[in-house]
Amino acid sequence: MYGVSVMPKRILAFDFGASSGRAMLGLFDGQKISMEELHRFPNDPVQLDDTLYWDFFRLWFEVRQGLTVAARAGGFDSVGVDTWGVDFGLLDGCGRLLEAPVHYRDERNVGYMEKSFGLLPREAQYARTGLQFQRFNTLYQLMALGDTRPELLERAHKLVLMPDLFSYFLCGETVSEYTMASTTALLEPHSRTWDAEIMKTFSLPEQLSCPMVQPGAALGGLKARLREELSLPDAKVFAVAGHDTASAVAAAPLTGDNAVYISSGTWSLMGVESPTPVLSATACRYNMTNEGGYDGKIRLLKNIMGLWLVQECCRQWKREGQELDFAQIAASAQETRPFACLIDPDDAAFMDPGDMPGMLRAMCAKTGQYVPQTVGEIARCIYESLALAYRATVAQLAEVTGKTYDRIHVVGGGIHNRMLCQCTADATGLPVIAGPSEATVLGNIGVQLIAQGELSSLSDLRQVVAASFAQTVYTPQNTAAWDDAYETYGKLYKK
Repeated sequence: MYGVSVMPKRILAFDFGASSGRAMLGLFDGQKISMEELHRFPNDPVQLDDTLYWDFFRLWFEVRQGLTVAARAGGFDSVGVDTWGVDFGLLDGCGRLLEAPVHYRDERNVGYMEKSFGLLPREAQYARTGLQFQRFNTLYQLMALGDTRPELLERAHKLVLMPDLFSYFLCGETVSEYTMASTTALLEPHSRTWDAEIMKTFSLPEQLSCPMVQPGAALGGLKARLREELSLPDAKVFAVAGHDTASAVAAAPLTGDNAVYISSGTWSLMGVESPTPVLSATACRYNMTNEGGYDGKIRLLKNIMGLWLVQECCRQWKREGQELDFAQIAASAQETRPFACLIDPDDAAFMDPGDMPGMLRAMCAKTGQYVPQTVGEIARCIYESLALAYRATVAQLAEVTGKTYDRIHVVGGGIHNRMLCQCTADATGLPVIAGPSEATVLGNIGVQLIAQGELSSLSDLRQVVAASFAQTVYTPQNTAAWDDAYETYGKLYKK
């Protein structure tokens, strides 16, 4: 399986989420992984006139800070980067970034998914790409860019997806890592290569695409100039499973074929591993996505509007003068009446930033329910609604795959919300195994370890993760009340 290293491997992982980023150092002694957070920083988008941008230049400054801290803390053998999906930067012919990448929540994307169906109908598009229909898919962003900023596309030489963009500035190689590319709607899911027909149909310049690499590919060493400026070691740069959910699932301690996973954070990514894409009419009707995973696996999943709802409520409450942390919010929710009101977490009304408590109240009023007033009432509404959305998704996954699932593995920061974990077990009637919280970083580190021969397989990685980090099991309780709530939820939102 794996042995004891003479000297622990020192692996640096940069993990970018939708609200923050970290530089994490992983130490592997041959049996267990330990981690140390070296540098954490906010990832706040910037609204400039009518466009919402990622503050890429600040993020690159923070990467440099993380590299410096890691070098001073004893150095590192290799580095890899994972980020959120779909977004990209454009490089000119000299390899310079043309402008800051645009945020997937930017309003420019509105209407382009629907417009795309005029060129390739919904069902045909799904059969071609296997990707969930979301207004921010890379395909629709490029359609919008072609209409609103054609001169920018004309100047572009390469389209580089977000984790690969950071890797490019680390080592100078322009590539497209497979798991990240699988979020674009520009990939043929069976061959797992760029789809020339899709690009032709939507009049997208094929020359923008970079060569495809698999997670674990060695990209080269750190740039000489970067090493000299920051006094860095001669470390290797690897393409990891660049999409953060792919990294999280790689490290999820799944065993057998009957487990559902939830990568719980800003989004709740809920699904199963499949050896092949599932492109059936039923999968299309349920809007499931087929995205790439490590070791040739397909992540058949649904994007559910996760703790973004709470995060955005927190921003509004802060604007109103209430400074609340997530533990306080969850404690307030525990004290309120159960099932007072329910929302559809995936309603388009909740996609954009803004007064989230007001949006929630508006939906409850529109559906003739009790309108929540307090922090606790709003939070409980969110947690219970998310758990019921998970139950609906388990049923849909079972129908699409023809399989029965007997447990749910939850990884990511959402495991710290014990109320949500228990609600998930109660709503679904399935045991919930929660942990580890740092699955995304562990997947990043683990792929680097496999690439360097320290681990031999995905199975090895998952065994090491299970041995290194504790898990908490939540057993279903009070399922009859949740059955009634699920019936109400189904009637309200036709689930």
